[in-house]
Amino acid sequence: MVDTACWGDACVLCWVLMPDHWHGLVKLGMRDGLSTVMNRFKGFTARRLHCLQPGLVWGRGFHDRALRCDEDIKAAARYVVANPLRAGLVSSVLDYPYWDCVWL
Repeated sequence: MVDTACWGDACVLCWVLMPDHWHGLVKLGMRDGLSTVMNRFKGFTARRLHCLQPGLVWGRGFHDRALRCDEDIKAAARYVVANPLRAGLVSSVLDYPYWDCVWL
């Protein structure tokens, strides 16, 4: 279930939480731009984690890359989900618990 308080009308297609950052493939809705969506996400999650992690949870800003119309969206999702594998954290993405993808 997607929390609209966090994502608005955007849709998270896949994500992975790394030890020092979050990667996600987000399909924007009609209402909000990426900056608004990411600011809402970072604020929402920081408030939820406040009691466990006082202070700054997320760094300033974010990096983005738009997919071109001819790019394979599922290949992009596989790339995102494979981040722990490429980082050497696990030998199989199935061993890493902090990710999800709508195509499972």
